[in-house]
Amino acid sequence: MTELAELSALLHSRIRDVPDYPEPGVMFKDITPLLADPSAFTALTDALAEFCVANGATKVVGLEARGFILGAPVAVRAGLGFIPVRKAGKLPGATLSQSYDLEYGSAEIEVHAEDLVAGDRVMVIDDVLATGGTAEASVRLIRRAGAEVAGIAVLMELGFLGGRERLLPALDGAPLDALLMV
Repeated sequence: MTELAELSALLHSRIRDVPDYPEPGVMFKDITPLLADPSAFTALTDALAEFCVANGATKVVGLEARGFILGAPVAVRAGLGFIPVRKAGKLPGATLSQSYDLEYGSAEIEVHAEDLVAGDRVMVIDDVLATGGTAEASVRLIRRAGAEVAGIAVLMELGFLGGRERLLPALDGAPLDALLMV
């Protein structure tokens, strides 16, 4: 078995399916068993940190909330700074914000205005790529701050929701890496 196949098998084995959560018909992918297993969490952190290094990132952005859990140790492992992208109203001080559309309504994310600057190459880290709305908004926010997008790396991509197709034009050639395809 190749190293990538071994990593994939390990990660899959630590993700629990929770049927009908948060609503009937949804199969929730629970990563808490993966986080509780130090070997699996370390393997995940190392793999995501490799994406950061390979793409010349200088900072890591983690998307609220599970992107914080993954992004912070990835930044430490890669020797990079970590920047949280929060829901609107959660950060003190001057912020840059980016609104985006949801299936029913809209949402807004923010970053501290001074945390990203021209010359930064930013890797976006999150647990799941679903429809791509939050990730696309983070790409726009990073660019509005004057930084460059080094790429997006996620633990798993829910391919049936079309997030990759939505994101590719916004990424403008920056890579989108998913360790698992669901």
